[in-house]
Amino acid sequence: MNLDIDLQQACEDYETPPLEAFTQWVAQALQEAQYDVPADMPIEMTLRLVDTYESRELNRTYRDKDKPTNVLSFPFETPEGIPLALLGDLVICAPVVELEAAEQNKTKEAHWAHMVIHGTLHLLGYDHIEEQDAEIMEALEVQTLAKLGYADPYAINN
Repeated sequence: MNLDIDLQQACEDYETPPLEAFTQWVAQALQEAQYDVPADMPIEMTLRLVDTYESRELNRTYRDKDKPTNVLSFPFETPEGIPLALLGDLVICAPVVELEAAEQNKTKEAHWAHMVIHGTLHLLGYDHIEEQDAEIMEALEVQTLAKLGYADPYAINN
């Protein structure tokens, strides 16, 4: 799989995973979701790591929620007839991920993996607004994480 991630580190003072880890997590999510990439095309996406200020601004602007959030997904809609494998943009708030990992008694790495996989599935059109859709998405997240050696994030006692 030819995967090109534009990693943008827009927050300082937080230890974030390396590009190789992000690439592995995204690739596994795409594989488990059976993403059908156009032949001989790189799969492209932007992954921006932000602080709480930028996350809050984006969340307020695009979701009308005035607080920072763990992950925001901005899928790219390919124009009809143009063969592209541009997934879109993921924006992940490093301080929120770090805080949630501690609150949920998870390792930072496991929670980062979960947030990247969760966001990647959103880029592919998965959602969790309706209960039935949430069950499908969560099952795919759990399956993907298990293949990578991580525990079920929904079964961990907080």
